[in-house]
Amino acid sequence: MPFNLKAPDYIYKIKPYIPGKPIEELEREKGIKDIVKLASNENPLGPSPMAVEAIKSYLSNINRYPDGSGFYLKNKLSRFFNLSADTFILGNGSNELIDIAVRTFCDKNNNIIAPFPSFVAYYLAAEQLGIPLKISGLKDYRIDLDLMAGLIDDDTKVVFVSNPNNPTGAYLPAAAIKEFTGNVRDDILIIIDEAYVEYLGESILDVLSLYESQNVLVLRTFSKVYGLAGIRIGYGIGCKELIDLMDRVREPFNVSSIAMVAAKAALDDINYVKNVVDTNESEKTYLYNAFKKLNIDFVETGANFILIGLKNKKAVEVYKELLNKGVIVRSMDRFGYENMIRVTIGTHIENLKLVEGLSLLACG
Repeated sequence: MPFNLKAPDYIYKIKPYIPGKPIEELEREKGIKDIVKLASNENPLGPSPMAVEAIKSYLSNINRYPDGSGFYLKNKLSRFFNLSADTFILGNGSNELIDIAVRTFCDKNNNIIAPFPSFVAYYLAAEQLGIPLKISGLKDYRIDLDLMAGLIDDDTKVVFVSNPNNPTGAYLPAAAIKEFTGNVRDDILIIIDEAYVEYLGESILDVLSLYESQNVLVLRTFSKVYGLAGIRIGYGIGCKELIDLMDRVREPFNVSSIAMVAAKAALDDINYVKNVVDTNESEKTYLYNAFKKLNIDFVETGANFILIGLKNKKAVEVYKELLNKGVIVRSMDRFGYENMIRVTIGTHIENLKLVEGLSLLACG
């Protein structure tokens, strides 16, 4: 029987996100044990211990629906940042907040500007609604704010700025972003995605002051430095009028009770976060030195991953050869970098295995 349901034309143009196979399945297929996954920018030290304990204590309550207002977590965030609770919105990861923002403020007569290469969720948010997408390139692996400003026209409604940028890891100083936002029309929503910002320490936190601008939304996540990627929770910060409009589009109970309880506890896990950031810094230095010895090109990063390239080696070939050696990385050919891969900064043992695999490729 033929399938007669038809979707709008723009749906057929979407390239679905392709997730990797589970480690267990790859180990079975390859006949390899102890595969190291360095492909998804996950926290290699595991979840916040305080978050794990909070989850365990809450499990007997999961017969109840979540608090749809996120009252306790928003109030915790309010105290954490010294901002009003009504300037926060919670999402099923920052991905959902990207989607909510676009659905809130855009129609098909508008266009969206996003850098490339950058986070695929920006492109999907536009493509899934059939909204025209204008692509802004990078300069020295950083988002080119001047080029982005030049693409703005009368129909532009949303502009995405990822800082640090994924997959390049390069970042812009807060002053450059502030200058950019100050020169953009106030009827355009500027979304500043700071998924990895905690890895920069205190150097860029003053970007949060931008939330006072009525057309700026700052996005953060608990997936990275807090190690809570599996339970999907992020948050946005903006003026209360902006948040109020997004809350009208947000689905009821969009964030699970377990995610909110874990996130609330994770904010108190200061020593854990410091250890995560310190470990990332020390292992980043180790990898930089190893890459230099192997004559491997790399982009200095402000996040927990590094963009690297092996001369005269195709990214897909490097990915396959490393996989056969028990290391999963991300090929960047779909992002326009034919000879580059992205590697998550792992534990020292994981990084040793990565360097061993790369050394064999570099000498081959």
